[in-house]
Amino acid sequence: MEAGDIYGFIGHNGAGKTTTIKCVVGIHEFDNGEITVNGVSVKDDPLKCKSMLAYIPDNPDLYEYLTGIQYLNFMADIFEIPQEERQRRIQKEADDFEITSALGDLISSYSHGMKQKLAIIGALIHKPKLLVLDEPFVGLDPKAAVMLKNKMHELCDEGAAIFFSTHVLDVAEKLCNKAAIIKNGKLVVAGTMEELTNGESLEDVFMEVVSDGKAD
Repeated sequence: MEAGDIYGFIGHNGAGKTTTIKCVVGIHEFDNGEITVNGVSVKDDPLKCKSMLAYIPDNPDLYEYLTGIQYLNFMADIFEIPQEERQRRIQKEADDFEITSALGDLISSYSHGMKQKLAIIGALIHKPKLLVLDEPFVGLDPKAAVMLKNKMHELCDEGAAIFFSTHVLDVAEKLCNKAAIIKNGKLVVAGTMEELTNGESLEDVFMEVVSDGKAD
């Protein structure tokens, strides 16, 4: 992956997408290979890597005893964002995702969609160089999904990269410039979207890959 890439990571349930993502963000250890973030090894300097990335799991597990604004300030504290700058960013992102009025409420009172929006804002607050998302559009209403896509493009325009898993193949085909398909824990195909599809739909390519014996 390079700066500016929106990279789709595609596979059936149990293919190894979430495990791979957790290795990338430093949650799972791995024995073979190497993962680098902006040239820094996840194995050798995990803290520096984590300072440059943000991770949103498919089911964000937030601190429900905090209010929304307390959670966002906590995230801003971790990444040492100055007070004036954090206020500006929080205000903008909360307005964009339409949860400003709920920031004073306990997270335990939030719906699943609101929790996901809060997790997205918390991930964007330090403008990560790498944004990693696991099934990011599940649970978002259509307006919030469009907003997230816009935010992804904005990050890439600023020199970041996006790596995300998804089951929604038409979204991946429209949104991503690169993609990879994983099957049974093995990478089967990877490349630019044009190389992968070659005149076909991504859905057709995926069905061809998962139905043959390449990675069995």
